[in-house]
Amino acid sequence: MPGYPDEFTDLLLSLHQSMVNEESLDDTLRRVAYLACKSPIGADTAGVTLQRDGGPTTPAFYGDAALQLDRAQYAADDGPCLTAYRTGETVRVDAIAAEANRWPEYAAQAAEHEIQSSLSLPLTVSGQTVGALNLYSKSRAPFTEQSVELARTFARQAAVALANADVFWQTHALTRNLEAAFENRDRIGQAKGILIATRNITADDAFDLLRRTSQNLNIKVRDVADHLLLTGILPDDPNHLIT
Repeated sequence: MPGYPDEFTDLLLSLHQSMVNEESLDDTLRRVAYLACKSPIGADTAGVTLQRDGGPTTPAFYGDAALQLDRAQYAADDGPCLTAYRTGETVRVDAIAAEANRWPEYAAQAAEHEIQSSLSLPLTVSGQTVGALNLYSKSRAPFTEQSVELARTFARQAAVALANADVFWQTHALTRNLEAAFENRDRIGQAKGILIATRNITADDAFDLLRRTSQNLNIKVRDVADHLLLTGILPDDPNHLIT
């Protein structure tokens, strides 16, 4: 990646290790916050804003101050991180104290944690903003035009890493669910076979028996099938041995 410091290029490359290491999505988010603060951008603490459970939240951060500053903005439903998320624009605040009238809760929380400046960037993938990267500094106006450009590049790569991690784990979960579904169907099929052979009933009747037992005991059909396969009896009929 020409034009960037070598250490910054290395940080960008390390953003995309989530699939290699099979780390969780939240681990990838924590990686983003950590690497942002280790980059030459100039942040001391960082948080990642995402929309979850109907509202904005910070699922990952580096440095406790970032979490408190993010939460102050969520409580007020306003602030630079929410502005970046909602508008898709970068928001640089060189002196948070000067914005006390506009964002009083945010400015108060910044003063409490000795944070003077912030830089909030949208996390955008394929034209859709999926979150925001919130960078905070204890210095006044540390985010220069050069560091803002570095931050934008970092945010673009971070958004891709998050999107890839999200797709990876959604696909992983779908695969696991399909595997479980096939396994359950196989076990239920075996249980039906036992009932067909031992009770001289049809396949439909065998499944209906498993289903009714499931409803009567308020347990899953697969658990009824497992009990039958393991013990040779239906769980609600301990005196009826399958011979």
